[in-house]
Amino acid sequence: MSDTQFDVIIIGAGPGGYVAAIRAAQLGLKTAIVEAQHLGGICLNWGCIPTKALLSGAALAQQLKQADQFGFNIGAVDFDIRQLVQHSRQVSEQLVQGIGQLLKKNQVTVFNATARFVAKEQLELTDTVGAKQQITAPHIIVATGAKAAHLPNIPVDGQQIWSYKEALIPEQLPKSLLVIGSGAIGSEFASLYQDLGCQVTLVDIAKQILPSEDVEVAQYVQKQFQQQGMKVLTEAVVQSVSIENAQVHCQIETASGTQVITVEKVLSAIGVKPNVQHLGLEALGIELENGFIKVDPYCKTNVVGVYAIGDVAGAPCLAHKASHEAILCVEKIAGLSQVHALDRSQIPGCIFTHPQVASIGLTEQKAKAAGFSINVGKFPLQANGKALALGAAAGFVKTIFNQETGELLGAHMVGHEVTEHIQGFAIAKYLEATDESLAQVIFPHPTLSEAMHESVLAAMQRAIHI
Repeated sequence: MSDTQFDVIIIGAGPGGYVAAIRAAQLGLKTAIVEAQHLGGICLNWGCIPTKALLSGAALAQQLKQADQFGFNIGAVDFDIRQLVQHSRQVSEQLVQGIGQLLKKNQVTVFNATARFVAKEQLELTDTVGAKQQITAPHIIVATGAKAAHLPNIPVDGQQIWSYKEALIPEQLPKSLLVIGSGAIGSEFASLYQDLGCQVTLVDIAKQILPSEDVEVAQYVQKQFQQQGMKVLTEAVVQSVSIENAQVHCQIETASGTQVITVEKVLSAIGVKPNVQHLGLEALGIELENGFIKVDPYCKTNVVGVYAIGDVAGAPCLAHKASHEAILCVEKIAGLSQVHALDRSQIPGCIFTHPQVASIGLTEQKAKAAGFSINVGKFPLQANGKALALGAAAGFVKTIFNQETGELLGAHMVGHEVTEHIQGFAIAKYLEATDESLAQVIFPHPTLSEAMHESVLAAMQRAIHI
């Protein structure tokens, strides 16, 4: 093959694209990856990783506030938001450099350019200075991700009205912030800024915050937010904003009438839309669904030899979903046997608010709507010794089982570090564990994970500590 001919080309180097490239190279395929901006994509540069670095600072702020509970009298503490932002950028840069080294180690050819289909197996690349070249491959994977969606009546200017990018690199902490959208992104930023000392208002058009989560979970998190001082408005719409003297006046329509809230900054966090523009998809006749590239369970599009993974291929827009799709897609291309199609019910979700939220499978509401007879178990962290010892007893574990078969249909967790524990339920669900088999598992003591066991027992009317 020449330097322009490959077995596989991946467009986009986010957590879907770079994983696909590495796995393809491992399987002996001559591989290229095309990235217009930076290795790691939004996740490593402007999403998952830098937000978690900032949230670590927010968690420390909460620990400092509770220091007297553990016998420490700290007094007034100075906080420099710029230092925290610098830490988050350094973490991102370190990981991005690591991806570059991994691609080099696996002999993946990297093109810093944009890509556009000019034929089914052919891409035209345009580099940063406008130079063009063409490369070919029988298999091309689109992994271009998604970008922030915005409301037409809320123009993001990067100054008073932020997107997530501006929220990640503030030069100073605003005294007040209004967040539009209470999904994972909006709720994480609302929680972050509230914990750092900002007065936050969280607004959503839905009936509950965290609209995709179990109702009981969402209600609990909302109460926690409000106890922390956050103002939460649901079934509310920001009709308009006006800027005057570095203040944003927000006119909000609620069920009880119109109100005006004035804040220093507004963050638009209403969701994402796929990056499908300027790729030449239309010329190939690649089918879209609700704006996203339509794929089968093995990430194939309707055009032979063209695939799509990650956010551009539809919800849930999660990095771990993208990475999983990357591997199964490439292994299917390579002809490996026993490649399992994506099962979306097996994808865990994690929201790094304070308290954290983690879930997998059906909510109680969806399980009932699907016609299942269910057993529901719930165990509060207030009854967990480790949680009490940590001073982090807010939250609970909720499990949902099929009453007839004992199958684990869903698990929902709120509390300290629950995002680290949901993998236990993910493993159980994947291995088709039942309530009876999970009841027999010996959980170590004293741990937060014991609450998972007690929730299972509670679903069987056998809980010990409640």
